[in-house]
Amino acid sequence: MTENEEKLSLLARACEGCMDCPLGSTRTNLVFGCGSAQASLMFVGEAPGEREDATGIPFVGAAGRLFDKYLYAVGIPREEVYIANILKCRPPHNRDPRPEEEDACIGHLRGQVRILRPKMIVCLGRISAMRLIKPDFRITREHGVWFQRGAFEMCAVYHPSALLRDASKKEDMLEDMKRIAEKYRAYQAQSANE
Repeated sequence: MTENEEKLSLLARACEGCMDCPLGSTRTNLVFGCGSAQASLMFVGEAPGEREDATGIPFVGAAGRLFDKYLYAVGIPREEVYIANILKCRPPHNRDPRPEEEDACIGHLRGQVRILRPKMIVCLGRISAMRLIKPDFRITREHGVWFQRGAFEMCAVYHPSALLRDASKKEDMLEDMKRIAEKYRAYQAQSANE
């Protein structure tokens, strides 16, 4: 086990005991995060859905399967990236996370980011972008736009569940994902040369 894997495992164990908001008592499984402990690219959604709560793995329902298709289409192996959510427990009926729930849970996400130290963070959807990039983030206007936030380059794309509801956004998502893949490959090449 690598040092990062060990640190993530310890953080996940600590997170399992979290009861900082009422969602901790209603979850089936903690949905901590998954992927490479060495990832330079991290995707962050808003909260687990029903399927994620059942499995403990983020983005495995219908939206997750669509997300996997985009990763495949642009040549980013899912096992090379790290995928997490702001909330680690499912809100009832998949409602949007409440600000107090985000506040209670954001420390766990910050811990994941501190351990991984990714070069790029991509927010999946407006809720994640409003929390991580800026409070007035407008997904329809600013999807695919890069922001420098401390040591991280960040952008947001449409949440895959939004694409299931509105297929007209799928082409924009593909173009955004292509640009993310280009930037990701440039980071990989740069790291290989260092």
